[in-house]
Amino acid sequence: MNRFNRSFVIAGLAFALSGPALADGDDPEKMRRIAEAAGLISLEEATQKALAAKPGTIIEVELDDRKWPQGWDYEFEIIDANGKEWDVDIDAKTGEVRKVKSDWF
Repeated sequence: MNRFNRSFVIAGLAFALSGPALADGDDPEKMRRIAEAAGLISLEEATQKALAAKPGTIIEVELDDRKWPQGWDYEFEIIDANGKEWDVDIDAKTGEVRKVKSDWF
């Protein structure tokens, strides 16, 4: 599979610690295999880091193959207690919070 085509989405995560809810044939096992093969942190660890950076409810998470700088990110969409939507990116290799940004709309 082409490196730039390896992007997997898990939509509709119930609250962070309850585990992922799957939609439209997403394959969390495939995402876990990619994370293990590439030496990435787990989805569960990334989820904890994302919610520590921006508490709320996760509505979507994607494992994205980053072009520059090269690497992988877990990209979370989180809704806070006020109903505001946030994008939180976690470096999938290091666990570093790369971005916390409010959606403008």
